[in-house]
Amino acid sequence: MIPFFLDWLMKAGFKVPTLFLYASSRMIFATLTTVVLSILFGRLFITKLCALKVGHTVRISDVPALREQYKKDKDVPSMGGILFITQIFLASLLWMDFTSAFTWILLFTMLSMGALGAIDDYAKLKKRDSKGIPPRAKMALQLLLSFGLMGYLWTATPHDKSAFIKPPVAKEKHEGGAIKELTAKEYSLQYYLPFCKNPIVLTGLFGAAVAFLFTTFVISGSANAVNLTDGLDGLAAGLALFVAFVLAVVAFLSNHTTIAHYLNILYIEGSSEIAVFLAATMGALLGFLWFNGYPAEIFMGDTGSLAIGGILGVSAVLLRREFLLALVGGVFVAETLSVILQVWSVRYRGGKRIFKCAPLHHHFQITGWHETKIVMRFWMIGLILSLIGLASLKVQ
Repeated sequence: MIPFFLDWLMKAGFKVPTLFLYASSRMIFATLTTVVLSILFGRLFITKLCALKVGHTVRISDVPALREQYKKDKDVPSMGGILFITQIFLASLLWMDFTSAFTWILLFTMLSMGALGAIDDYAKLKKRDSKGIPPRAKMALQLLLSFGLMGYLWTATPHDKSAFIKPPVAKEKHEGGAIKELTAKEYSLQYYLPFCKNPIVLTGLFGAAVAFLFTTFVISGSANAVNLTDGLDGLAAGLALFVAFVLAVVAFLSNHTTIAHYLNILYIEGSSEIAVFLAATMGALLGFLWFNGYPAEIFMGDTGSLAIGGILGVSAVLLRREFLLALVGGVFVAETLSVILQVWSVRYRGGKRIFKCAPLHHHFQITGWHETKIVMRFWMIGLILSLIGLASLKVQ
């Protein structure tokens, strides 16, 4: 809203500070906006949730050791995701360009995934023995989101001057210095691997089918991975903060032709809006950690975890950095794999378990690690993976 208003003033002949139009400045202001809002209104929000008795539901009845450890969480309010979703939305209204398709895609992703999580949280709170929305229903809604995203990218018309919303356009540099412009559909069929120079390009009907399935897998997998990891105070929020930072850096660099071509990464026109949105997300997560750190005063619930996971997944898809997401979000991947392997082992190995409990962080809890030690060590691994991910941009 602010960039749009300032741009209107400039066209009307007024002198305005261009500081507020730069992507780097808007990233900083978006981060500060969400951090300040979190600290100012976080306590009031927690008090309101407590008054409404929106308590945390503990369901680890088959693991007595964990049931004892989680007694402290019995009356801690959940659905804290509403807090940072609201903040990110307000920061987006202030600092993002609403003529960019990326703005609308990310806002729709956050709100739709957040609404899905809120319905799930409400169902669990309304009926304590409820498991919320059935997994198949969740998957169906996530499938619709992926279908809508791919459908838009494949039908968007580039350089349509009559359109208010500007569709994505990308440019790639070929050997010899030649620059080729790609439509959203063309660049959505290219996949970039960390440390690798040339992309994997899918073609034909089979390629389109693979792209759609893979996009669904990335978005759904990212959302559910954050959801599974959200089991210890501050764990998911801190790890998501690292991943959002790396993707924000990629989005910022991808919006500069010279830098993108120098680093041999895809130039994506307008990707700075993704960077601004992720910067707002970083600030919201940082502010949320103010209250979510051990001992937590609030939990994000499915409302927050599905929204954050969806944001990260869709951002990676828009930037063509799905494999980078898997690298820097390696802890999320490990947590998800631990659940898959545990279920497989119990089902096909006569009830034998690989881990004492899944997801992975519960396994370490049972072995005797304190909650804060697990969180700190997982954060350290997340930070190392993020640095490796950033290094991959230079190496390739």
